[in-house]
Amino acid sequence: AVAPLGQVSERAEQLEERLFHLYGFHNGLIQERLQALAEVMERVEEVRAELRHVCCTVEAAYRDLCL
Repeated sequence: AVAPLGQVSERAEQLEERLFHLYGFHNGLIQERLQALAEVMERVEEVRAELRHVCCTVEAAYRDLCL
């Protein structure tokens, strides 16, 4: 039996609405994860800068000891 056109249209609307909500939900999750990643990358850059500073300090101290 073939479903009436109204039923098909209603089902298509329900499916579209579900997909829209799923898309919104997953989009929100992706945004949260991207934000978390940006924060981690910022912290990594801070740690790299600290490490460079420590290396320069150790290098300067070593030079001073050798002179």
